Amino acid sequence: MDRIIIKSYIRDHIKQAGILALAVGILFLVAGLYGYEGAMRNMSYALLLIAFVCLCLLGADFFLYHKKCKRLMEAVEHPAEAAERLPQAGSLPERLLLALAGEQEKERRRLVTEYDGKKMDMSDYYTMWTHQIKTPIAALRLLLADSQIQEGQLRQKAGEELFKIEQYAEMALGYARLESLSSDLLLKRQEVFRIARQAVKKYGVLFIGSGLSFSMEEFSCQVVTDEKWLCLVMEQILSNALKYTREGRICIYGADEEGRRRTGPVSYVVIEDSGIGIRAEDLPRIFERGFTGYNGRMDKRSTGIGLYLCRQIMDRLGHTIRAQSREGGGTRMILGFEQERFEDM
Repeated sequence: MDRIIIKSYIRDHIKQAGILALAVGILFLVAGLYGYEGAMRNMSYALLLIAFVCLCLLGADFFLYHKKCKRLMEAVEHPAEAAERLPQAGSLPERLLLALAGEQEKERRRLVTEYDGKKMDMSDYYTMWTHQIKTPIAALRLLLADSQIQEGQLRQKAGEELFKIEQYAEMALGYARLESLSSDLLLKRQEVFRIARQAVKKYGVLFIGSGLSFSMEEFSCQVVTDEKWLCLVMEQILSNALKYTREGRICIYGADEEGRRRTGPVSYVVIEDSGIGIRAEDLPRIFERGFTGYNGRMDKRSTGIGLYLCRQIMDRLGHTIRAQSREGGGTRMILGFEQERFEDM
């Protein structure tokens, strides 16, 4: 290691040594040209004195250089403790490099903290998801073990529980792919009414067993979007509507910006239910990751991921989503599609 440092020191200072030797050579050359023998002798004494002083300074400089290199090598060998092991910067380039290293270390720590946070969130979600999916599996087993249930009822109820299991699996897959959503988008001009009807058709098995009335008013809303991800958003909203609506209705219709019904071409679509609604203090936070609110705490199966996933998807698609609700008075989820942004596409 010491040999490496010595070679590096010589290489780093060879230019300065060359300049010093050139300056001394020029002085002797000038003195020799003018034939000043006494001056030559005096200059030799001066040169010896200068050489002695230079050697002393060189030794001190090499000692500091060696110490600095050793500390840098220790920092390289122990990157986790690099900030504590780095030597004091001397020159301006060294100070700038040290500042740059400090900023990079801050960014590294931020990324590590962010990664650890995402990993913990993912672990928490899948732990909750594991408990969630046990419910329909247990219900399915009880149905299959019940010898008194009629075959028609068995098929219907078993189908409902199997559908819930599929939805939980799809939600987990959607959450896992959220970070790479941008690379998975297939943007095309789509008719939102057709996508909404597709989501409703998929949830038909639950609508039949719920006893709720359902209506879907025809509207026209064409927008550039990704059909699969927008359909996932609508499915999640319908899932919440079914979960928190014990009696009454669920309806889908076109609307203006305030959520009022409109016919013909629209830029907003409302999914409305007559369920238990959302408390006023919970409403501003329902799209936050992990927030379950009062309703979620009452319903032990809630993870606080569904609406967070909806907001993330809608934001990345360039659409909007917001909620209007009051406790005991149902909920309206308003999906906004800014068609004018895509007129030239």
